[in-house]
Amino acid sequence: VDLGSVKPSVAGPKRPQDRVDLPMVWDSFMGPKPTTGIPVYGNSEGPKKVNDAAPTMVATATPETAAVAHRPRTLQVSDGSVVIAAITSCTNTSNPSVMIAAGLLAKKAIDRGLAVKPHVKTTFAPGSRVVTRYLEAAGLTPYFEQLGFYLVGFGCTVCIGNTGPLATPEIEQEVKDRDLNVVSVLSGNRNFEGRIHPLVRSSYLASPPLVVAFALAGTVHIDLQDQPIGDDKEGKPVFLKDLWPTPEEVNEVVGRAITQEMYATEYGKIFDGDRFWKTMPSPTGLAYAWDPSSTYVQEPPFFQNFSATPPARIPDIIGARVLVSVGDSVTTDHISPAGAIPAASPAGQYLISKGVKPVDFNQYGTRRGNHEVLIRGTFANIRLRNTLADKEGWWTRHFPSGEEMTIYDAAVRYQKEDVPLLVFAGREYGSGSSRDWAAKGPNLMGVRAAIAESFERIHRSNLVMMGILPLEFQGGETMASLGLTGKETFAVRGLDKLSPRASLTVEATSADGKKTSFQVLARVDDPTDVEYVRQGGILQQVLRERIAAG
Repeated sequence: VDLGSVKPSVAGPKRPQDRVDLPMVWDSFMGPKPTTGIPVYGNSEGPKKVNDAAPTMVATATPETAAVAHRPRTLQVSDGSVVIAAITSCTNTSNPSVMIAAGLLAKKAIDRGLAVKPHVKTTFAPGSRVVTRYLEAAGLTPYFEQLGFYLVGFGCTVCIGNTGPLATPEIEQEVKDRDLNVVSVLSGNRNFEGRIHPLVRSSYLASPPLVVAFALAGTVHIDLQDQPIGDDKEGKPVFLKDLWPTPEEVNEVVGRAITQEMYATEYGKIFDGDRFWKTMPSPTGLAYAWDPSSTYVQEPPFFQNFSATPPARIPDIIGARVLVSVGDSVTTDHISPAGAIPAASPAGQYLISKGVKPVDFNQYGTRRGNHEVLIRGTFANIRLRNTLADKEGWWTRHFPSGEEMTIYDAAVRYQKEDVPLLVFAGREYGSGSSRDWAAKGPNLMGVRAAIAESFERIHRSNLVMMGILPLEFQGGETMASLGLTGKETFAVRGLDKLSPRASLTVEATSADGKKTSFQVLARVDDPTDVEYVRQGGILQQVLRERIAAG
């Protein structure tokens, strides 16, 4: 690699693998990705370009957007306005050089009289207490704080969706009223749709110093390499190159501010816990005492109607209906979101029914011990586009009634009707984080199989281990090429003789009796996968093995 060819870049606005050169951020926000991308491996399709995401602009940009960066005291937001700037993530903040660089950039910005735009919510959450130690030793903490980057905690925050509200209720209302496509810029490693904040449609991953720079600019409608971030005290334009610290400046601070003792001291007490942890009541006994009133932890239903004797065969899938039909690059965040719980969502309504106020919802990730919340959160991403429904979010249609309802309500109704369920998807189904509930949730909803053009490697494995059969279209066929609408009933036969990577026939029957058959590849890739599916999943298999072992 020619290091001279390396260019400053960010990633986004919807996938971490979509690298964008810094001058092309606005172009990437408005439409197809401008960079050529790099090949990525690990999916069944082999290498492919990473910059093939669909156009990202949802709302129409207005002329006023370009002026946002030069109106330092306005609260007005437009398409492309940066409303969240977060220095976060245990991975990115573990690099002292970029953290020191961010602090030096903040210092230079303050010295020139710049300020973060008031519509930008700023947060600072490093993954280690060592970071705050060396920033204090370097004398850089006050400059972070003057720009609004106050310490909010350590560990996962904005990157996982623990973002909280935007800067003001008025900004949130304006985003809703004008249906704006506003932006978050964060130093995390995930930026999938709906993950960072329910009202933020576009998110860019950036280094900590670039997070500070975009907070100062207040918009992504700017070329940070050639256009000024703002004006200084004397009215002179200030460019990113004027603020960016040199390697020598960074190395000088690193050399005098960071010591081995900091790491030894902080990591030496990592398991001590704070006063809340130390005073937490700890129950005794061999079995956990489930609290029926808890909204955080409930006994999971995976072993209901459990038999110590494994099934003799895998039953065929007959009369199945489609619960969800989605396109390409649907992530595990679409399938099982980890961030904020909207009050109007099925999970939000459940918590309200249990007396939990929306302000106390916390988020999906913290309630993963309660299957009642997580099953209602399955396919509940606010940006999910299910082709069976007319609107984004947690909606689908029940068939044959044609009634539009929440995906959770439809799953419950199908279970009462003893109807097995399918999920249809495009390419790279299940990409993103390796989230276990993206397989557990569909399992509890009654999904027997997922039929996709391709699967992300880890999610395919997780589906199998929850007893869900991953099936891939063959010969370039898709739902569209086969003329399928998702309103049909489906049958998958021959599962009693399932073998690794077997070819199976799926038969679809429309309401008028027309039958369409197509071949799929069973992505059970080895005998162990077949056994997982036969046993109903790895949980059942392991328990049966333990029982058999005495």
